[in-house]
Amino acid sequence: MQQFLRDYLELHGYWVLFLWTFLEGEAGLILAGFLAFQGYLNIFGVILTALAGSFCGDQFYFYLGRWQGRRLLKVFTSIAKKFQKALKLIEKYGTFVAFISRFTYGFRIILPIILGMTNLSAMKFCGLNLLSALCWSIIFSLAGFLFGKSASLFVEDVSRYEPYLMLALIALIGCMWLSHFVHAWWRRRPARKRLSRMKSRTSGNAR
Repeated sequence: MQQFLRDYLELHGYWVLFLWTFLEGEAGLILAGFLAFQGYLNIFGVILTALAGSFCGDQFYFYLGRWQGRRLLKVFTSIAKKFQKALKLIEKYGTFVAFISRFTYGFRIILPIILGMTNLSAMKFCGLNLLSALCWSIIFSLAGFLFGKSASLFVEDVSRYEPYLMLALIALIGCMWLSHFVHAWWRRRPARKRLSRMKSRTSGNAR
């Protein structure tokens, strides 16, 4: 099993990671960092691949917003719904949003598209995007690598328990995702309460 995984990752690991980080990414990048600790991948190769994928991804979304942003707002309601929130972030933090966009859950793709629709220069975005991609790729690659390093302090033979450690890491990432959904649901809860109260008042007045 380990030999099959090693052979597969040697052939496909880096281009799969590139596509993963191009589209989204931290979960796959953390796993890649752990696999680098196990020797299936090279940690510097993981960081460089993630840097390239995330940088190219945000450059693509930026120019997509610059050329087709208005059309995307009309076609995709999910983008239109987040448009005003994204604008508020841009108004509050300015061009710094170009740096933090990939660290904001739920706005990873939306923010570069919206930034492409603003008057932010392409060169300035490119520089901020490169710096952000570098920080992001190092942080999450090392998160997975250090997870394996920490496990080795408690487990003598990490390779023996590798499947269980990978499952534990996936479960940890799943909990992080779930916390985002719960937080988003909790923030919308007061709005839903207000809406239900308004409906009950309206129905009461109609009677």
